[in-house]
Amino acid sequence: MQHEADPHHLARELLGRDYDDLEADEQRVLEHVALGTFTGPDADELAQTHAKYGDRLADKVAKHGGSWGFIGLFALVLFGWMLLNSRLLEFFGFEPFDAYPFIFLNLLLSTLAAVQAPIILMSQNRHAAKDRITARHDYEVNLRTQLEILRLSRKLDQMIAEIRAERRDNVGK
Repeated sequence: MQHEADPHHLARELLGRDYDDLEADEQRVLEHVALGTFTGPDADELAQTHAKYGDRLADKVAKHGGSWGFIGLFALVLFGWMLLNSRLLEFFGFEPFDAYPFIFLNLLLSTLAAVQAPIILMSQNRHAAKDRITARHDYEVNLRTQLEILRLSRKLDQMIAEIRAERRDNVGK
């Protein structure tokens, strides 16, 4: 007879399927249930352990580039650029370094957009991967919870049946 903590036995008993017919996630959960161990690290921990320098940099750029503080500071810089390159510099005796129509400013803005957009997309892809890890982890935790509840329910049913049988035996004496 196989031990209750055998994942193959648990698969047949709790899920009604053979262990080999289960998906890898389900097999992993059954192994954790059989061993009595935890499911594993959460998505944030996994993402941080696998994050490279470029990934962390992309996250920082996306975090700051998509904030109201960045928008406000950027608007202030643009307004200052246009103000300096208007008649203000001529008032102090200097020639504007990027007079209207602000061609150099347009070049800088285009370059910034061309660099910033892929960096933000990289960060979004990383977050999508993290969301997939979170979903898989949540599925494993939910499956494990259901399996543990089912095991406890069956143990409770068995205990109740044993108590009833013992009472019948005691009443008959």
